[in-house]
Amino acid sequence: MQRKATDTVADSKQFEFKIGRFDLNSKLRFLKLDGGEPSKLSPKENELLRLLALHENDLMPRELALTKIWRDDNYFTSRSMDVYIAKLRKYLKPDPNVEILNIHGEGFRLVINNK
Repeated sequence: MQRKATDTVADSKQFEFKIGRFDLNSKLRFLKLDGGEPSKLSPKENELLRLLALHENDLMPRELALTKIWRDDNYFTSRSMDVYIAKLRKYLKPDPNVEILNIHGEGFRLVINNK
């Protein structure tokens, strides 16, 4: 993944990401494959994918996403996040080199192969 703003994970101002064959503009909430028509992401889909991109190939703790996006860490918000992860996997499915791994009991990892 190439970062277009800065290379620091802590930089919350970063909003453009290259994720395999996808371009994510989290400011506009657009996800585009190979320069094609953009898909408009929901606010939660967008923020979750942005957090995953900021932690590319590293663990994104489940609690981090739950507290930043849902502002709560309970059973119901956790299940809701799992639904959003499934939606993001469907968006990313056209690129076999991009996947979201579930790290049991810890969180998720956005993995981009064949860089």
